[in-house]
Amino acid sequence: MVLELHVPEGDDLEALHKVLPVFLAYVLSFVYLGIYWNNHHHMLQATERVTGGVLWANLHLLFWLSLFPFTTAWIGRSHLAHLPTAVYGVVMLMAALAYYLLQTMIIRAEGPGSTLAEAIGSDVKGKASPVLYASAVGLAFVAPWASVALYVLVALIWLVPDRRLEARLNAR
Repeated sequence: MVLELHVPEGDDLEALHKVLPVFLAYVLSFVYLGIYWNNHHHMLQATERVTGGVLWANLHLLFWLSLFPFTTAWIGRSHLAHLPTAVYGVVMLMAALAYYLLQTMIIRAEGPGSTLAEAIGSDVKGKASPVLYASAVGLAFVAPWASVALYVLVALIWLVPDRRLEARLNAR
């Protein structure tokens, strides 16, 4: 998976301004990939038992994450056109649901008393994110900038790794 940034055609601020939407989409997607990377790392660090279901759920998550470069390029090059902005959100929503599925499969494999299950608790962020993504997808057809604002909001919610999981891992 590679997020791409191309060199602007020209050597002035106007040339740089033309690639600004692509650059901003790149930054947002890079932040998202970093969030997934960190949280996935923590989750697997807490995992003691891997089943076939966990492996398939992990592959499912990887599939949705592999679409980030495509949707990032599309939303950036289209300058937030309605459909690319909505598709970007659909991919974000599907990645969030795939992450939830992976988390669920790990807890199912390890039981309700597992480190991961105890650390997650009520998982307010995990439940709020898909609702915000779905809202942003619908909003993309009316106000794409507002849709992107919701994507940024979700990223900000997740930017700080969950301290509960770190605390449980350190206590082990």
